[in-house]
Amino acid sequence: MSKAGPAKRESRSKAEQRAETLNQILDAAEALFSKHGLHGVTLRDVAQAVPVHTTLMHYYFKDKLSLFEQVFARRASVTVQRRTDALNRYEAESGGKPTVEGALRAFLDTDFDLYISGGEGWMNYAAFVAQVSNTPEIGAQLMDRHFDSVVLRLIEILDKALAPYSREDIFWGYDFVTGALMHALARTARIDKLSGGICKSEDFAAVKERMATFMAGGFMALRERQNTKAPKAPRRARQTTNRR
Repeated sequence: MSKAGPAKRESRSKAEQRAETLNQILDAAEALFSKHGLHGVTLRDVAQAVPVHTTLMHYYFKDKLSLFEQVFARRASVTVQRRTDALNRYEAESGGKPTVEGALRAFLDTDFDLYISGGEGWMNYAAFVAQVSNTPEIGAQLMDRHFDSVVLRLIEILDKALAPYSREDIFWGYDFVTGALMHALARTARIDKLSGGICKSEDFAAVKERMATFMAGGFMALRERQNTKAPKAPRRARQTTNRR
């Protein structure tokens, strides 16, 4: 009589099933929010996309805003950690002499690499972040809460690379960088039409190749403008002569 074969793998635990369902919900919500924003999506829409019963949505999430915030936070921690590590590594390798483009490449290229290699989920998240950045009532709060640490780390390195440099110009420069980044992540396809198909908004590799170099040029141009603003020589007091 032959021995009994190995026992079959036990069915997934309830915790594993819940985790899988939660991820499915977050994936579906991410895709919908990336296209329609906070106000264009309902919990029912997400439930139908999974599909699960709408009542299950309330088991996992207090309300739609809670779902929105969890979708944002899930991947934010990944990109923040990767970029922080890249910035720290770059600063150490620069031997105390960082460049503007080097710092921007650590910050921007590391993020684009996630979207390029991460598949549909990360591409949806890219568009979702662009949506969040333009959602006034909650966008600034989420961006502040999750991204301030890595942004301020970039500012520290830019400050070293540009010293002596106006802190005001550094922060304005970063504002222009993040504006261009959010526009690129949105993938509106406007450049596709304007360029007659030469450029594709989906082509993150092309954006990655150019953005840091372009933005570094802007920072350097601001510095040159600052350097050419030579202080005016003080006016000499008009001399008076006593006529005799």
